[in-house]
This record gives sequence, C-alpha cells and structure tokens, in this order.
Amino acid sequence: MTTVLTPASPLTAADRCDRCGAQAYLRVVLLSGGELLFCAHHGRKFEPELKKIAAEIQDETERLTSVPNIASEEER
Repeated sequence: MTTVLTPASPLTAADRCDRCGAQAYLRVVLLSGGELLFCAHHGRKFEPELKKIAAEIQDETERLTSVPNIASEEER
C-alpha cells in the first residue's frame, strides 16, 4: 500500500493542542491515518513516542522565537 501525503497547511491560532487546548505548533500525521496536534510543551514531552508512530511531523515551534519583520518608519 502506498500512502501519498499532501503538503500540510500552516498551523493557525485556531489549531489547538489535543492534550491541553493551547495553540498547536506541531501536527503529527500518524502511520495509521489521522493526525494529532500539540502545543510546543506537549510536543516535546511526547516526542520520543510520537516519532515511533508518525508518518510525518510538522514542527512550527520556531515561530515562538522568531522576530516579526516590521518595516521601519523610513520604509513606509
């Protein structure tokens, strides 16, 4: 059986952690089908177990520490 994964869309503020309800920053596509969403905390906590059952892990936790690109007054 061949499984084709479609490109995952970016996670939004509406995507919530399946464990605690916080904003999700990780999407785990399961080998058995379906997906789970996790906040950064629970994603780190369950990472070893998730890697065993995941077909794909979409990790957007870098968004938590990235600095937004804000145009300076001169560029406006």
